[in-house]
Amino acid sequence: MSDSDGKKTLGLRGGSRPGNVKQSFSHGRTKNVVVETKRKRVVVPKPGAAKGGGGAAPSTSGSRRPAGISDAEMERRLKALQAAKAREAEEAAARAAEEKAREEDRNRRRAEAEAKEREQREAEERAKAKQEEEERKKREAEVAKERAAAAAVAPAADTPKAARPAPNKPAPAAAPRKADREREQRQNRGKGQDDGRRSGKLTLGQATGGGGNRHRSMASMKRKQERARQKAMGGQVEREKVIRDVQLPEAIVVSELANRMAERVGEVVKSLMNMGMMVTQNQTIDADTAELIIEEFGHKVVRVSDSDVEDVIKEVVDKDDDLKPRPPVITIMGHVDHGKTSLLDAIRDARVVAGEAGGITQHIGAYQVKTESGTVLSFLDTPGHAAFTSMRSRGAQVTDIVVLVVAADDAVMPQTIEAINHAKAAQVPMIVAINKIDKPAADPTKVRTDLLQHEVVVEAMSGDVQDVEVSAVTGQGLDELLEAIALQSEILELKANPDRAAQGAVIEAQLDVGRGPVATVLVQTGTLRQGDIFVVGEQYGKVRALINDKGERVQEAGPSVPVEVLGLNGTPEAGDVLNVTDTEAQAREIAEYREQAAKDKRAAAGAATTLEQLMQKAKDDENVSELPILVKADVQGSAEAIVQAMEKIGNDEVRVRVLHSGVGAITETDVGLAEASGAPIMGFNVRANASARNTANQKSVEIRYYSVIYDLVDDVKAAASGLLSAEIRENFIGYAQIKEVFKVTGVGKVAGCLVTEGIARRSAGVRLLRDNVVIHEGTLKTLKRFKDEVSEVQSGQECGMAFENYDDVRPNDVIEIFEREEVTRTLD
Repeated sequence: MSDSDGKKTLGLRGGSRPGNVKQSFSHGRTKNVVVETKRKRVVVPKPGAAKGGGGAAPSTSGSRRPAGISDAEMERRLKALQAAKAREAEEAAARAAEEKAREEDRNRRRAEAEAKEREQREAEERAKAKQEEEERKKREAEVAKERAAAAAVAPAADTPKAARPAPNKPAPAAAPRKADREREQRQNRGKGQDDGRRSGKLTLGQATGGGGNRHRSMASMKRKQERARQKAMGGQVEREKVIRDVQLPEAIVVSELANRMAERVGEVVKSLMNMGMMVTQNQTIDADTAELIIEEFGHKVVRVSDSDVEDVIKEVVDKDDDLKPRPPVITIMGHVDHGKTSLLDAIRDARVVAGEAGGITQHIGAYQVKTESGTVLSFLDTPGHAAFTSMRSRGAQVTDIVVLVVAADDAVMPQTIEAINHAKAAQVPMIVAINKIDKPAADPTKVRTDLLQHEVVVEAMSGDVQDVEVSAVTGQGLDELLEAIALQSEILELKANPDRAAQGAVIEAQLDVGRGPVATVLVQTGTLRQGDIFVVGEQYGKVRALINDKGERVQEAGPSVPVEVLGLNGTPEAGDVLNVTDTEAQAREIAEYREQAAKDKRAAAGAATTLEQLMQKAKDDENVSELPILVKADVQGSAEAIVQAMEKIGNDEVRVRVLHSGVGAITETDVGLAEASGAPIMGFNVRANASARNTANQKSVEIRYYSVIYDLVDDVKAAASGLLSAEIRENFIGYAQIKEVFKVTGVGKVAGCLVTEGIARRSAGVRLLRDNVVIHEGTLKTLKRFKDEVSEVQSGQECGMAFENYDDVRPNDVIEIFEREEVTRTLD
């Protein structure tokens, strides 16, 4: 293929001019390059075309109009274009006016700044001239004084005549004047220049150390430039001081105080040193001293206390729009054995009484019941014994409706009167349920008449208190009772806000082996969810699990729902209020404050005793004998009730002193305390672990176990008064561990056991222990060795056991075998 194959050769196009450019490269290399410079093409319009284009309007030129556009549309577009141009012109004029006003404002400010600078410069020049005049006069006075001194010394000087100055020559004082003039010139050199312009420059004298003063920092220079700029703009040079509200606790660190005031730590330390306090920034000062410092710096003091940490859980007033209906909370109250729990069993279709020791309710039970009509009711079943007064009081404080159960074959008893008083104190409506109406000796009229003595007027007696005749055995009147409860709840219009932080009351608390501290909480407002962080009394925690009254795990619990809460760091007191907080730090801080406040309160109560009071107490106690005891119970409410019952026992000669009360199994620490005090240990539905039992046997510490509170109170009362003629002592003869559970037709569940200690006898009493807590107490229905019924089984042998009327046995449960014997007691 040749170079001339029809293509044009590369060359310069028409209308361009060639040129040479010399390019330079590294190592001294150069190259000449030919470039072409294009000339700009100028198009000159023809005169005829310009006239034709300017003479025809766009609206009338059909040739230049876009296709499909009508005359009306073109006119509308032209009007819009003209309006847009007019609007642009108006905006341009407004911008010009605004720019002109801004320029005038700048000129005015600049003129004012120049006037101020001129006045300041004139004032400085006047001050400078005045200072120079004073210095000149001072120098003249010094020169005159030197001349007078020279004139006085000249006649007395013994010098040759030729050495004396001629009369017409200048005075010798000319040399000092010249030196002063040179020194003044050096001092005034550069004063006429702008000092602020070169004050931050590093001179040679300053670099070599001859400057004398320290060089200003970059931050200082920036502050100076900012002040100069504000001064030039006519603004305020000095910033106004910001007055702050400083929160002041009872004690505060100096650095924290300076931080809250936004002042320099050095200034605060300097003020404290001026007050005579030699402190550092890491030391703590009291509130009064800090208040003086705050006032000295011109700030305002806001005193706060340690109790302000509880402000995060203040009561929030809910709006009416946020309130939603909630189930009512009904508390069952009444005397012992009047059928409260049996009545609730009939409503729930459950058998709670079968699980209670002696058929008596020992704890507050919380249940939810759904009626046939779909209404959800929350029930609190409180014990009726006098020792549980405080527990019933807590039940009345969280309840909406009180159902007072009175037996128709009995009268109004003391605990019935207490229940009435609790309901009146809580100001809640009451419904009287006259139970056991199916018995032949039932007399409902007598019950209504007895209630009149305590200002309880039922509807049958023309009063406002509803009364229903019921029978827990036959189910008579249960529907009427539920209708009465539903009617009363509708009248109350119970509402709560479920969309807020939960708040509830602790009904009961216990220390469960394997699950830790467990609290039965009745949610009052808000919704308690799994994972919430809460504080309850002196304890705090995070909700690890929520378990309802049926033993099922749930994710949340709304208002009026009772649940068991797991995840506490300790066992709270029954009756404490549960509040949900935002962070764990807040909950821990509140719990620590409450714990410290309780300690301080106890310490103050002990320290408030004067010497006279101590002497009087010693005199009163001189003839009083004390019976010290230790109490361990399964739940907090039972322990509290037992302690209150113990405090009531005694007279002028003898009394009971509870050294320690707690929740959980009996430990070696309890045995050590009992040995040091010479006190017995009372275990209520709990047992001692193996190490505690061995320690108690070695140190001869008596441990008594009880499952009914009557027996404990009566034994302690009899022991304190010395009226016990005989003591029923339990001798443990053996322990057996359940290895496997079998189902036998006609017999039920049979536990395959291994006797681990002692001996197992069929005539002895047995208890079923699960995690050292008593689950069941009764007698054996059968004791077999292989296929034969035997009377006893020795240690190390296997056997089969079955309980009377009880089938809930599980592997790894422990069976405690004991015998009761009566021992005659003698007083030392």
